[in-house]
Amino acid sequence: MVMDKINFSAPCLFGIEGICADELKRMGIENVSAENGRVLFSGDFSTLARVNLCSRYAERVHILLGRFRAFSFEELFQGVKNISWENWITADEEFPVKGHSVRSKLSSVPDCQKIIKKAVVSRLSAKYGKTWFDETGSRHQIQFLIMKDEVSIMLDTSGEGLHKRGYRRDSTAAPIKETLAAAMADLSHVRPFSTVIDPFCGSGTILIESAMKAMNIAPGLRRSFSAEKWRIMPPEIWSQERERCLDLIDHNAEFCGYGYDIDPEAVELTAANAKKAGVEKRISVMQRGIADFDCDNERAAVICNPPYGERLLDIEQARELYRIMGKKFVKRQGWSYTIISPDDTFEASFGRAADKRRKLYNGMIKCQLYMYFKNK
Repeated sequence: MVMDKINFSAPCLFGIEGICADELKRMGIENVSAENGRVLFSGDFSTLARVNLCSRYAERVHILLGRFRAFSFEELFQGVKNISWENWITADEEFPVKGHSVRSKLSSVPDCQKIIKKAVVSRLSAKYGKTWFDETGSRHQIQFLIMKDEVSIMLDTSGEGLHKRGYRRDSTAAPIKETLAAAMADLSHVRPFSTVIDPFCGSGTILIESAMKAMNIAPGLRRSFSAEKWRIMPPEIWSQERERCLDLIDHNAEFCGYGYDIDPEAVELTAANAKKAGVEKRISVMQRGIADFDCDNERAAVICNPPYGERLLDIEQARELYRIMGKKFVKRQGWSYTIISPDDTFEASFGRAADKRRKLYNGMIKCQLYMYFKNK
């Protein structure tokens, strides 16, 4: 099956839409535009595979099949029925429906699910001459988003969220999302020659994402995607794109990562996850509390996600950590510090204002990314 052009939507964490859009442009992808919480673009089946394999910041890759306004269930039904579902779903494949409705007249998600399912069945029944679908084949997850009465109808190509790289089956309490850790590495300007230090390494996510970025290792190389099982998609596309990813790995990168944590289990977990990710030779880990933080490197980027008061420690304990960090993270030529926290009083506890701040979300928790890089 040949597609002239496929429209895509890549949902991402709020606050990193621009980073995600820039990444797709660097991949040579066309018609990239950022919206709140997602990035739109276009391409072909190779584009579908490439973004799934290579994007560090997208949460998923959706095929955007239709956009229309709907104020009634009849308008929703007809809009969905007008989509050429037979181009995507064969007579025996599975097509469940899920989605969201925000600030729209059609506010009942279960009712919208039923109408969309009914419309797809109606279209496929007319095309295949069937009144019943067993849905025993590969999954084509239909996603819908109704935002201010504008409907987006999509097919999910990823399966599990793209933040699930395959290296972190285990984690410490309150782990940071892989896509957010990758964005922090990007905002900290991690390069092939960088040294990155995480004094609260937890399960190693920030260090691993930094190493993968520095070495240009595609984050999706060690996992599979739901669209790999689709009959309409030639399997050689996936093998070609994986081969391309392997060719682009920078084995000569000089990246070094150092992780510290007061918890010995976190130290073991970071080392184990780094091995799963294939970057264990680039990352050194040891047990050490923040009070003992010290490093004699000429240049380094400290990137960390210290424990939050509302999740792991009480607020005063968390703020005491921030005070210690402020004393240890001194201004030094060639050094930068990037810290994420939901505490609006972080700078007061840390002891100085950030050189730059950026609002990001760690899951549903609104945070600030505090960046310190000026030496005077």
